[in-house]
Amino acid sequence: MAWIYLLSGLFLGWNLGANDAGNIFGTATSTKILKHTTAVIISSVFVLLGAMLSGFGATHTLGALGDVNAIAGSFTVSFSAALTVFLLMKRGLVVSVSQAIVGAILGWNLFTSSPTDMKSLANIVFSWVLNPLLAGMFAFLTYQLLMIFLKKVKLHLLRIDRFMRILTVFVIAFGAYSLGANNISKVIGVFISSSPFTDIRISESFVITSLYQLFFTGALSIVVGIITYSKNTTETVGSRIFKLTPVSSISVIFGASLVLFLFSSTSIEKLLNSVGLPSFPLVPVSITQAIVGGVMGIGLAKGGRYMNYKILLKIGTGWVITPLAAAFFCLIFLFIIQNVFDREVYKALKFETNKAVIENIKSSGIPVDSLANKKDSTFNSQQEFRFYLTTLGYSKEDYLFKIFKSSRIEYFRVDSNYAKEKLNPNMFTSEQLNSVKALHNETFRHRWMLINRLRALSSEWKELPLTPSNEYLNKELSEKINLICDLFEVK
Repeated sequence: MAWIYLLSGLFLGWNLGANDAGNIFGTATSTKILKHTTAVIISSVFVLLGAMLSGFGATHTLGALGDVNAIAGSFTVSFSAALTVFLLMKRGLVVSVSQAIVGAILGWNLFTSSPTDMKSLANIVFSWVLNPLLAGMFAFLTYQLLMIFLKKVKLHLLRIDRFMRILTVFVIAFGAYSLGANNISKVIGVFISSSPFTDIRISESFVITSLYQLFFTGALSIVVGIITYSKNTTETVGSRIFKLTPVSSISVIFGASLVLFLFSSTSIEKLLNSVGLPSFPLVPVSITQAIVGGVMGIGLAKGGRYMNYKILLKIGTGWVITPLAAAFFCLIFLFIIQNVFDREVYKALKFETNKAVIENIKSSGIPVDSLANKKDSTFNSQQEFRFYLTTLGYSKEDYLFKIFKSSRIEYFRVDSNYAKEKLNPNMFTSEQLNSVKALHNETFRHRWMLINRLRALSSEWKELPLTPSNEYLNKELSEKINLICDLFEVK
């Protein structure tokens, strides 16, 4: 049954391969630099490599935006996004898979009364604005540099043609790798909490985890979309916005690919933070938006006289419609799956408000007078708890998100023997591991309680001051803490 639910994610992956991968090589095939078959082969190989080698960077952002905790819910979210992309694509609109999956997750949040992490949403929306602007700038600069280079070397026309074809192959490979790295999260992100796979142990030292199996399956669905349908989606971006030359085509692909790489590379994030510079948020961004931004950058570099503004308006319309349509579809399908097919689309969570919880909420900067004046209470669902908070006057989404996070009841029991078996000693310091061992057999009702106990035992669990140079270190620490909590959570 779990595999049937996963089909919606594979359908979304197929749509992504059909719609987004075509955008990578559409400009190259429309300018006759490469044959479509050649572009498909290159893209398929490097999408797979990108997803498997670098696909983890942007994956957890979608999980933070909405914790879809039941596989029927994951199916519905993914199917709603896929159907939105497919229907709008059939209408000839250039759509963004990123916007579709985000819209569907927001629909799930609304249906389940789960608050939205506004920080994660702000990062994603910010990337939607920054993405085409950066792609346009990078395409413009690449075009200028290539033109300067070609004027200086003064190659024969046949050699220029060969050079452009070789360069196009490398640029498409880079673009496909970046697409796989950044976009695999859209395909399997909502299934991470409810994966149908189990770990496969080949030997004591070699285990194929359920997460890697999930990534590989999602990547294959993208490849199938590239092979079977991408030829039908290359025309709009490839030639109708602005007539591209081989040089401008390469510039557009490289500019868009570089943007995707920046928004998914943990190595770039670490490098920028190490020199005290702010890094790009690791979020799934749209190759469609990047390509359109790149084409516009080239069009403006040539004076903007021959740009098809009517097509741009149509593309912009698709970007506005996509998240709204995905959220609407998700709400409708969640209702049907839950009430007609009697499937659990979300797991009801329990919450409590008591003195300790209220103190933790207060430490996050939220006024707690309304909560402190009430007696200790327990709530059996998201809807019940949200209604209670609303009656107390809590309406800000970021307040609700933090209160939900502090009040949620989760059970944890620390087992040092289990920790010794499961925790990689190369990932943790000896002091961190010793503090975990010191908690042997202790139990906790809230995630923050476990985290606070760890920090009380060792300063190495405490976050560093918020500076660009410490940003990556704090992120690594957060990943370690989440690993500890996930390991000892009593399901």
